Amino acid sequence: NSREEEESKYTFCRAFFTTLNELNDYAGQHEVIAENLTSQIIAELTRYLQELKTERKSHFHDGRKAQQYIENSWKQLESSKKRFERDCKEADRAQQYFEKMDADINVTKADVEKARQQAQMRHQMAADSKGEYTANLQKFNQEQNDHYYTVIPNIFQKLQDMEERRIERIGVCMKTFAEVDRQVLPIVGKCLDGMTLAAESIEPKTDSKQVVEAYKSGFEPPGDVEFEDYGQAMKRTVSENSLSNSKEGKEKPPGKSKTKLWPFIKNKNKGSGPEDFSHLPPEQRRKKLQGKIDDLNKDIQKEMDQRDALTKMKDVYVKNPQMGDPASVDPRLSEIGQNIEKLQAEAQKFEGWLAEVEERMPSKSDTHRRSGFYEAQSTPAVSNNCAQDRESPDGSYTEEPNSETQVKANVNPNTIPTTMPDFDEEFDDDDPLPTIGTCKALYPFEGHNEGTIAVAEGELLYVIEEDKGDGWTRVRRKEDEEGYVPTSYIEVNLEPNAKGAMTYI
Repeated sequence: NSREEEESKYTFCRAFFTTLNELNDYAGQHEVIAENLTSQIIAELTRYLQELKTERKSHFHDGRKAQQYIENSWKQLESSKKRFERDCKEADRAQQYFEKMDADINVTKADVEKARQQAQMRHQMAADSKGEYTANLQKFNQEQNDHYYTVIPNIFQKLQDMEERRIERIGVCMKTFAEVDRQVLPIVGKCLDGMTLAAESIEPKTDSKQVVEAYKSGFEPPGDVEFEDYGQAMKRTVSENSLSNSKEGKEKPPGKSKTKLWPFIKNKNKGSGPEDFSHLPPEQRRKKLQGKIDDLNKDIQKEMDQRDALTKMKDVYVKNPQMGDPASVDPRLSEIGQNIEKLQAEAQKFEGWLAEVEERMPSKSDTHRRSGFYEAQSTPAVSNNCAQDRESPDGSYTEEPNSETQVKANVNPNTIPTTMPDFDEEFDDDDPLPTIGTCKALYPFEGHNEGTIAVAEGELLYVIEEDKGDGWTRVRRKEDEEGYVPTSYIEVNLEPNAKGAMTYI
């Protein structure tokens, strides 16, 4: 937009924009890092983590299964051992019982035979239990040896291998992170180099010169104040200018005047200003008028291009009626012609104002600047040295030295004059003007214009600046609301000894 175009003229703005662009590229490289880390590390690690969990779970399951198997083998061994012990004890008891029956003479032979058979059976059962226990013992010893020397070591070896692969994978990820970051380092370095070059391209003096060129006012410094010898009778030309200046000399008491130069005032005019930009300083006014003329010329050129295109289209329709009606283009051509005339009239108006400004502006080769009023004043009458620097009530400026000092007996309250008297205290908010009297509004005043204040009929106000002959009086309501009202609309009561009160002769 226009603001960006305006800012792009300055080196520090261009450097800042360049830095922002480089910073955007710098951030883009960090986005590349984040994307690569997501695809090459996070996604791979997530998948690998699931595989590790599954493998680890499988190894622990094998370990628990081997542990359970050896425990079952131990239980079988203990069971066969207890059975062998029980059978041996029963075989001993049966043998002792047989021997007892065999030694007893009172026992029949059949009972002795029965006891012998029972003892043999028990010995056979003990022998069978012994064989089973021996077999289970050999089996358990072999399984226990396999468990502690083969199965469990294999499981632990697998867990160790899995852990080593996990640790190795962590190192690979760290290396990948470094490589991903290293890949963008050249681009990041270029971004930082671009920021450094942008900072080194800033030229403060060039920027300040552009600001001076863009905002220079074009005001002429006032000439030397001429000595007025009141000791000798002088023939002064009676004119509105001399009358106004003589009044001005009486109206400003010694020590009260505070001359304020243009750059250091507070402009209370927040409106857009008049169409001819007369509220602006000469140089600024010239630039505004030139810009307005350029815009109007562009609009005129656009309208002309449209007119040429429509004219060609009409010629085509005339030569080939089947393509369209030539009369259908005439209304649009007429409208464009009217628009061109309006724009040309508008451009001529602004060109007239521009020529007026350029005539009044001093030549760049003229080292001795003086106002046109000095050149026109041939007699040593009281002259208005700062006519161009005078302020109107809305903080605007005028280049008409004579129009400011016209004495108006009757003022149209609905039309504020384009120029107002010079009030040195206009923009002094820290040192407000003292009250020199009061006034009563005889008629209502709307005060639509900049610098005026609306009053109601019968309202009482304070007078801070009396009418200087132009038909306007400066009044104040409360502490911070002040402005101008038509003198003919109020009844003024001045304090006799008020500072700033004045009497017309």
